[in-house]
Amino acid sequence: MITNFQEIAERIRTLRELLGISPKEMADTVGYSTEDYLRCENGEVDFTFTFLHKCAEKFQIDIVELLTGDTPKLSYYTVTRKGEGLPLNRRKGFTYQHLSFLFKNKVCEPFEVLAPYSEEEQNSSIHLSTHEGQEFDYVLEGSLKCCVDGHVEVLRPGDSIYYDSGKPHGMIATGGAPCRFLAIVMKKR
Repeated sequence: MITNFQEIAERIRTLRELLGISPKEMADTVGYSTEDYLRCENGEVDFTFTFLHKCAEKFQIDIVELLTGDTPKLSYYTVTRKGEGLPLNRRKGFTYQHLSFLFKNKVCEPFEVLAPYSEEEQNSSIHLSTHEGQEFDYVLEGSLKCCVDGHVEVLRPGDSIYYDSGKPHGMIATGGAPCRFLAIVMKKR
C-alpha cells in the first residue's frame, strides 16, 4: 500500500469540516500556525508523523484511517510479514512501516523505522516534536542519537529508551550509517 499525501490531506480537510472543527482549532491541536496548518490540509506540503498522530487523536480515529481511508477490521490478532507493513514516509527520509495497521482499537502504534544517516545533522540541533502518550524505541541496527527534553543518549543494537512523548523529543541516525529501530507509540490513557 502506498500512501499519497494529497489523499491524506483531503481526508483531514473532510473530517475537520464534517466534525465542525475550525482551521484555527486544528492548528492549535497540531502546534502549527493556521497558515502552516492550511498548507498541509490543502496538500501543498507533506506532514510529519506527529502531525498525523495529533490529527487522528483529535478526530478520534485510528491513524490508519487517515493514511488509507480504510478502517482496521481485525480484533483477535494480525500478522504482518517482513516488509509488508503499511508504509509511511514522513520525516526527512525516515521510513516507517506500521506493523499492526489491520488491527482495530489498538492501545499502541508499532512501527519499524529506518532513519537515514546525514552528516549535516551530526552537529546540528535535533528536530524535536511532542505528542500525547508514551513511546518506546528499540534499536535493531546502527546507532540512534536521541534527545528527550534536553537529555541526549546514543543507543546501539539491543538498547532501548522509554519516555513521555509529551516532552520534546527527536532522534537521528549516528555513527556513519542508517539506523533501523522499533518505535512503539502508546496512546494517552
